[in-house]
Amino acid sequence: MPKYVYRFSEGDKDQKDLLGGKGANLAEMTRLGLPVPPGFTITTDACRAYLADGTVPDELAVQVTTALREVEEELGRELGAPEDPLLVSVRSGAKFSMPGMMETVLNIGLNDKSVLGLAEVSSDARFAWDSYRRLIQMFGKTVLDVDGDHFSERLDAKKAEHGVSLDYELDVDALKELVAEYKAVVLEHAGIEFPQDPRAQLDMATEAVFRSWNTERAHIYRRREKIPHDLGTAVNVCTMVFGNMGETSGTGVCFTRDPSSGRTGVYGDYLVNAQGEDVVAGIRNTLSLADLKTLDRTSYDELRSAMRRLETHYRDLCDIEFTIERGKLWLLQTRVGKRTAAAAFRVATQLVDEKLITMDEALTRVTGDQLTQLMFPQFEYTGDREVLTRAMPASPGAAVGHIAFDNAEAIARTEAGESVILVRRETNPDDLPGMVVAAGVLTARGGKTSHAAVVARGMGKTCVCGADQLEVDAAARTVRVAGREDLVLTSEDVIAIDGQTGEVFLGEVPVSDSPVMTYLRRGLEEALDVAGNVDTRELVTSVDRLMRHADKVRRLQVRANADTPDDARHAIHRGAEGVGLCRTEHMFLGKRKQLVQNLILASNEEERENALAALLPLQKGDFIQMFETMNGRPMTVRLIDPPLHEFLPDLTELSVKVALDRERGTLDPADEELLAVVRRSHEANPMLGLRGVRLLLTMPGLIELQVRAIAEAAVERLKAGGDPHPEIMIPLVGSVRELQIARERVEAVLRKVSGESGYKLDFPIGCMIELPRAAVSADTIAEEADFFSFGTNDLTQTTWGFSRDDVESVFFKEYLDYGVFGVSPFETVDERGVGRMVRLGVEHGRATKPDLKMGVCGEHGGDPESIDFFHRMGLSYVSCSPFRVPVARLEAGRSAIFYPESEEA
Repeated sequence: MPKYVYRFSEGDKDQKDLLGGKGANLAEMTRLGLPVPPGFTITTDACRAYLADGTVPDELAVQVTTALREVEEELGRELGAPEDPLLVSVRSGAKFSMPGMMETVLNIGLNDKSVLGLAEVSSDARFAWDSYRRLIQMFGKTVLDVDGDHFSERLDAKKAEHGVSLDYELDVDALKELVAEYKAVVLEHAGIEFPQDPRAQLDMATEAVFRSWNTERAHIYRRREKIPHDLGTAVNVCTMVFGNMGETSGTGVCFTRDPSSGRTGVYGDYLVNAQGEDVVAGIRNTLSLADLKTLDRTSYDELRSAMRRLETHYRDLCDIEFTIERGKLWLLQTRVGKRTAAAAFRVATQLVDEKLITMDEALTRVTGDQLTQLMFPQFEYTGDREVLTRAMPASPGAAVGHIAFDNAEAIARTEAGESVILVRRETNPDDLPGMVVAAGVLTARGGKTSHAAVVARGMGKTCVCGADQLEVDAAARTVRVAGREDLVLTSEDVIAIDGQTGEVFLGEVPVSDSPVMTYLRRGLEEALDVAGNVDTRELVTSVDRLMRHADKVRRLQVRANADTPDDARHAIHRGAEGVGLCRTEHMFLGKRKQLVQNLILASNEEERENALAALLPLQKGDFIQMFETMNGRPMTVRLIDPPLHEFLPDLTELSVKVALDRERGTLDPADEELLAVVRRSHEANPMLGLRGVRLLLTMPGLIELQVRAIAEAAVERLKAGGDPHPEIMIPLVGSVRELQIARERVEAVLRKVSGESGYKLDFPIGCMIELPRAAVSADTIAEEADFFSFGTNDLTQTTWGFSRDDVESVFFKEYLDYGVFGVSPFETVDERGVGRMVRLGVEHGRATKPDLKMGVCGEHGGDPESIDFFHRMGLSYVSCSPFRVPVARLEAGRSAIFYPESEEA
């Protein structure tokens, strides 16, 4: 017979898979000899059996009876007995804390007879009938699915009838009346009488917990948190102890340290003469634990002793629920307490200093997501604020500025010393200059994976997306707010956006800098100089200690995606060890786009050479600055990747212009020629068209231009005593022959510049692995590659077979709701699909060249979960946006501790 029931005395804290989080911790406290009310746990195995068969396993009833009788014998009371009844609570308890599961049902065992026995043994009839009232209300709502409003309405009416405002002010007669009315509600809306059999109450509540595993709320939460759907929940049956048995009783919650700040001390809330839900409901003002010390010193001292013992045992901040019944302390639950990001870092290093954990363990107690929260500026919420709308919080932080509708306005006003918020219906790559200078980005369309959101997160810019209550008219340079006909915002208006809440405010809201970001940019000493108080100084010091330890233990190198000297400088300040992706196409934007158009439009060799000659010194100058900034560090330069259309006018707009000019007789022959080229170059799906290595091999002179710019810039730096380390990367390779041709042309240019300059230029030449064919044929591609860099953005698109720009706003929401995605595959690498492509690329590539250097340069390089995967794959480095470099460093260190056996790259 499978064992479905465990007494609290039989388990321990390491059995969360079987007993759930609550059950495992109750068992551990019992094992430690702490005062836990007797009880038992029904395992997750029983839940899974129920979910598979649709019925409760036959063996469960027998095992519950055995466990229940053992509890009855220990206490000398029987469940629901007419005299001195044993009452129990029923709580769900999965391995992970899960909002959406069934709420606790207290006081199971009460009925029309046992309520009289409880009144007699407690010498408090009001307490007994209030407990019965609570049972019917909770049981009806959570077990029988009766709308809770029906009970609330009766309760409110009863308080009004008796002229009281609080629940505990109702007298015993009012509560008896309320019990009768609650029974009638159950009969009317559930179609059955409230069950009088105590065992039926217990069995029905247990089955309700099993059912709650598959509620819609639970499913949604598990999808969002990536919790497996097949874990199941345990059920905890615990003897009731009462905090509402007079002035010597009470209930509370305490923390072994402040979960908000991390300070050591006594933190918690206590309510005299109350049950647990009274604390949560907030219907009465709570007392502090210091007040408990005055009220009941014996219980206070015992609680403090238990708190210290639990923190020592769990070696972490603990969250404890307790009840005092007539001067007797009972512990109802403990768990490792949730905490703010600041508290996480401070508590981790405090425990190291107290010699409870090692530095390795401390590093596992903090996360990259928590570090991210500490890096963004925050609003100081003081005074009145006018909220215009609330939308999708896409990139955390706080930003205030005048509205700017386009790049030119954003740049001009920023250069004039103003702070601006770039406000667009939606952004596209052309908006990059405006996004770079803006304090924040606000869009009327898009979600957390839209262009605006992704780019803003990568740059560390505050962003709010999908504010569909806003009508943004860039031509008229106005913003209107739905439902506010009187309000028209212009460039003269100041707005503030909160990237953590999604709120958009009208007017100034004060912003404070993050001391952690000051530390990451300028170092520990300067951050401590500006720290405002002891807590802030301790936080900064804690972050510094953990970051230094992460750098010490991590195997993955961390590079940055950087296209400008400013990007590179920011990356170095944040600890980057090189550039993993320099996108050369970004050097062709702005005024230079016309020069690229001249190259595309060249009709003969002379025109082509002139266009290349105009571009060469500009790109060479960019590389000289980048090499100077990255002196001594590797810099992977990706040759031009995007399709031609990104450098040409929009087909529709140009067609309309040419048609109108022709009709007016003002047609410029150059526009007509340009239109012919645009039409000839137009692609139905440019993402899978003429781009990357295909463009490099088919447009004469393009490879030679870029490689010569790199080589001559390196020579200039060598002449100046510099130490440039460029690595040349070919994008979108799918065939070894493509890479072979490209490599031959790259090497030819390097040999030529070497001969002209007298400097030996022997740069690594590698390729991006961003097509499934490249991954599966990586063994042959590796023959021509000095390194691989996985471009996980395009690899995700090509593995899934969808275009990111086309599908995110169309069906991603539904796919997340359906559970096709647990999280967007563009946020966290899809291990089952894209991850297997990466694995194939690594295995095949190293089968040919065991020491082949491999990295990642897609956005996943800065995602904590993805970094963990890349570490396990044995990659050499990850590359991410400069802003996310500290996060990648921290997560790479954590991965090295969690997976020390990962293959050495």
